[in-house]
Amino acid sequence: MSLREVDLKEIPKETVRVARAVFPKGCLAMRIRDTLGPVFADSQFEELFSARGRPVVSPARLALVSVLQFAEGLTDRQAAHAARARLDWKYALSLEPTDTGFDFSVLSEFRARLVDGDAGRAVFDAVLAAAVGAGLLKPGRRQRTDATHVLAATATKDLNRLEFVVETLRTALNQIAEVAENWLVALAAPEWFDRYSARPEESRFPSRWAARVEHGDQCGADGTALLEAVWSASAPPGLRHLPAVEFLRQTWVQQFQHVDGVVRWREPKDLPPGLIRLRTPYEPEARTGAKRDLGWSGYKVHLSETCEPDAPHLITHVHTTPAPVNDDAVLEDIHCALAEWGLVPDEHLVDAGYVDAEQIHHARRAHSINLVGPVGKNTNRHQASGDFFGSSRFTIDWDQRQATCPGGQASVQWREAQSHRGTPVTRVRFAARHCGPCQLRSSCTDSQTGRNLTLRPKIEHDILQQARTEQDTDHWRRRYGHRAGVEGTISQAVQAFGLRRSRYRGLAKTRLQHHLTGAAINLAHLDAWLTGAPLARTRTSPFAALRPVG
Repeated sequence: MSLREVDLKEIPKETVRVARAVFPKGCLAMRIRDTLGPVFADSQFEELFSARGRPVVSPARLALVSVLQFAEGLTDRQAAHAARARLDWKYALSLEPTDTGFDFSVLSEFRARLVDGDAGRAVFDAVLAAAVGAGLLKPGRRQRTDATHVLAATATKDLNRLEFVVETLRTALNQIAEVAENWLVALAAPEWFDRYSARPEESRFPSRWAARVEHGDQCGADGTALLEAVWSASAPPGLRHLPAVEFLRQTWVQQFQHVDGVVRWREPKDLPPGLIRLRTPYEPEARTGAKRDLGWSGYKVHLSETCEPDAPHLITHVHTTPAPVNDDAVLEDIHCALAEWGLVPDEHLVDAGYVDAEQIHHARRAHSINLVGPVGKNTNRHQASGDFFGSSRFTIDWDQRQATCPGGQASVQWREAQSHRGTPVTRVRFAARHCGPCQLRSSCTDSQTGRNLTLRPKIEHDILQQARTEQDTDHWRRRYGHRAGVEGTISQAVQAFGLRRSRYRGLAKTRLQHHLTGAAINLAHLDAWLTGAPLARTRTSPFAALRPVG
């Protein structure tokens, strides 16, 4: 299929006449076209198509149809019908009123090309570029970021370990049965049909823990026997390359081990970290994430948006990751992406998951961004409760590499080390001979060897102390209060755009879904701004409204 570029700058006169007559006050699709122009151009997608072959439907039109489709929550059939039948869409797409449109299957083919070419961000960026060109989006000022969980397309419920390994083995047996029926019949033990014919939710597993472990060990032995047979010289060629068989092999490496020649469950402490631990045979890229009391299998999406009262609130970046990735691990990627677009904020409001002294320092140094968010409190139980002096009560002389305690004693040891996370720290120790007779000992330490301090590097230490002091002020709370609005955007994305459930399988397709969703939300926010629709107020339950003031 080849690309034949179409000029979308001019809307057919008859389409304009009829659309203006039918929609004298305009509508979302028409207002967006009038404000942003055609948004997309075929040249933006030329790398996705060859130079020879049958001409394709204009990818610029398909991109806009895809965004409008997500904006209105339409299926492919409904979106193709809207492009063929609705005057407002024909207006936005620069189509004649008599244009017959395209077959709905073209949309899924277009999405497949976007995934293969990693071009989902190009669609999202084109909407941003149009907003910048219209003067509705400017660099600097404030932005805010937050994340939410995304359930994998197959995650109707999380499988426990026993259900997971049984379903993984059952899936591999089903796929082998399709290509090597006679070979599998000769291999399978009669009891396999009782254990692995039904789905886990249709099976009754033992309730006692010891019996469940025994059942898991048996499943491990059966799966190992199958893998050994698949890798034997007598196995039909190609079995070991089946996706379900490869998934079975990886799962068995993660979940089982050989102990004295016997296949056994791995202990929980021996399982791989969540970032690489497999969770379902139907979506190999899904991982398990956890946040406070919430656990899920799938992904995580981070939304960054502008938040100035005199401009529309537009999403500036969408970042999708596997579920276990920590929030602070993506902050640099977000800042770099905003820097590419020239949309770096002066102030970036984030929650506690993104912010640390190291992150604050790097954002200032690398991007001139003032990162604002609640830094962690002192995690030492005695210091946090006020029983013992915190590190802020000690005078630190970085040049002389010495600390002085509240009692006036100088430290006797200063050495560079690493924290449990591998970050540089300084270990400071005070002598027991000084701490023992000190009158402030009961307020400083209960250690028999003297007080110890662990300090961040100087810049980070100063940032942390300053941030902890500032975030206890009313000024900081008012300043940080603007971040709360991003939760409303996420709520809108979840309830109106289905953000929290992946429509497709795999990280690449889920990432495309989120870029299209981000673009659709921006169209909705732009239309609300153009029509003067006020922002929704935070809802308060009738009972909560009765809370006494003060």
